[in-house]
Amino acid sequence: MLIGVPREIKDHEYRVGITPAGVRALTDAGHEVWVETRAGERIGFSDELYLAAGAKIADTPSDAYACPLIVKVKEPQPGEIPLLREEQVLFTYLHLAADPALTRRLLERKGSFRKSCC
Repeated sequence: MLIGVPREIKDHEYRVGITPAGVRALTDAGHEVWVETRAGERIGFSDELYLAAGAKIADTPSDAYACPLIVKVKEPQPGEIPLLREEQVLFTYLHLAADPALTRRLLERKGSFRKSCC
């Protein structure tokens, strides 16, 4: 499976969806992982560490979001929602109770999260 790991853009969010060790485990299991450039930089995980673990580096958010499975820490921000596609799987923590508008926008995208979020 192709797995995309975008850089988190929410204010004060420095975590990343998959660590280099997680990338190694996934690539050893036969998956291909695309990590957006500088996704882990703010917590000490350089692009070089991800490359050494077997990841490919995505130059843009669009490249990371091109994968059928997206792994994030936080809910998509408004600028990321247009990057989501129908039938794409979004693996993240969704804090939707505080943001009904985000819930509606995600449902409009018709991703696999639609089946479990509401």
